[in-house]
Amino acid sequence: MVIVLKSNAQQKSIDSLMDFLRSLGLDIHVSQGDDVTILGLVGDTSRVDIDLLTALDIVKTVRRISEPYKDANRKFHPADTIIDIDGVKIGGGNFQIIAGPCSVESEEQMNFVAKSVKDAGAKLLRGGAFKPRTSPYAFQGLRENGLQLLTQAGQANGMPVVSEIMDIAQLPLFEDVQVLQVGARNMQNFELLKELGHTSKVILLKRGLANTLEELLMSAEYIMSGGNERIILCERGIRTISAVTRNTLDLSAVPLLKEMTHLPVIVDPSHATGLAGLVLPMSLAAAAAGADGLMIEVHNDPEHALCDGRQSLRPEAFAQLAKAVEQVLPFAYKREAEASL
Repeated sequence: MVIVLKSNAQQKSIDSLMDFLRSLGLDIHVSQGDDVTILGLVGDTSRVDIDLLTALDIVKTVRRISEPYKDANRKFHPADTIIDIDGVKIGGGNFQIIAGPCSVESEEQMNFVAKSVKDAGAKLLRGGAFKPRTSPYAFQGLRENGLQLLTQAGQANGMPVVSEIMDIAQLPLFEDVQVLQVGARNMQNFELLKELGHTSKVILLKRGLANTLEELLMSAEYIMSGGNERIILCERGIRTISAVTRNTLDLSAVPLLKEMTHLPVIVDPSHATGLAGLVLPMSLAAAAAGADGLMIEVHNDPEHALCDGRQSLRPEAFAQLAKAVEQVLPFAYKREAEASL
């Protein structure tokens, strides 16, 4: 349930109303805008008398929310959430590119790639240390040593780092990692999500291989219900009948999620397509669709990469992509502004 208060509502009256609502066993999510205050009620609202609330002088409107996700719901939080990662902002008109290799392989590789992507405009550095692979015989990552090489490269280049966590027992190893990525295979690992809700780390939550947008938001809700609202959603393609691309990039998810939630939404065209030649056009399309950022795999020697070389860009190709995306962003922001009028 959502209660929209009038702009002239006095704080004393608001506090009295909130005390009454809490006496009914409800949690209250307060969203304070420039011209409006919204109270989002979480819990069993069946005992709430809508007519009684509507009759109050400070209440403008009251409406029930049918969606099962509450904290992630834009109806509870109309303004875009902006995630600040050590001064790098994502969401609310702040577009960022996360770039780096699929897997950390060596100190030389990470230092070279980190400097290259930073020079091209990327603000966050990605790199996999713990790699969930379909085959048990495939390269599984450098694990703790990989995290150390990643964070060292990030610190040397002044870039916050992003890496995938697979088990909550690994959390102490990620102390110097600013953004914890929850991969597609773990999107519904609810025990992991609940534990991440008790951290203060930024969580990059990827959509599962065959999950709906509502299921993605319910996974975000698991994290948010624990108190952590620093979440970035990521569309990375879904499994379809296509035998050409690795997955099918669902670009419609971007504007749809923008309507459904206030959380930032980024796109990973590398995993979505699996082909380096498709990363540029899909990045441009994602930016035009209103994404808040991109996650791009970049490798200094894709032909000899230990993981996902086919979908990785060389540094020079990434630099061209970053420049091309800059040309699209003004159009995308103008379209979003017009749509909000």
